[in-house]
Amino acid sequence: MSIPLASLMFVLLLAVSVAHLIWSIGQTWPIRTEKLLAQTVVGTRDIQHMPRKRISLAIALGKLLAGVLALALADHDSGGVALTLLGIPLAALFLGRGIIGYTSWWAQKTPEPNFRLNDRRVYSPLCLLLGAGFLLLVILRLL
Repeated sequence: MSIPLASLMFVLLLAVSVAHLIWSIGQTWPIRTEKLLAQTVVGTRDIQHMPRKRISLAIALGKLLAGVLALALADHDSGGVALTLLGIPLAALFLGRGIIGYTSWWAQKTPEPNFRLNDRRVYSPLCLLLGAGFLLLVILRLL
C-alpha cells in the first residue's frame, strides 16, 4: 500500500512543483495575467504581483523534495528512524495548512474571491490529503 500512496503523492507534489517552477521564471501559466495569477494562487488583499521569483523557486524545490521524501518513506528498508521521524513534521505541515484553509482567520488574510474558491475546492483539500498521506506512510513504516 505504501508504494501506490507515495507514488500518487509524488505525482501531486511534482505537479505543484512544476507550476511553481514555471512561475519562478516569470510565466503566468495557466492564467493570462500576473495580477490574476497572484489573486488566484496567493490571494492576499489587493495583491497585484506574484511573490519574488526566488520564493516560487524555493517552493518548487521544497515540493519536489517532499515528493521524493514520500517515495523514500514508502521504502521500508531505507533511511531508518531519522527518515521515519522526518515524515511527522511534513504531515503536520500539510495538515496544518489544510486545516487553516477553513478558518475565518485565513479567509480574512486571503480575501481574493478566486483564491477563496480554489482554496476551498483544491488547495486545502490537497494539503489535507498530502498530510494524511505522510501520516499514513509514517504509520506504515512503524508497523
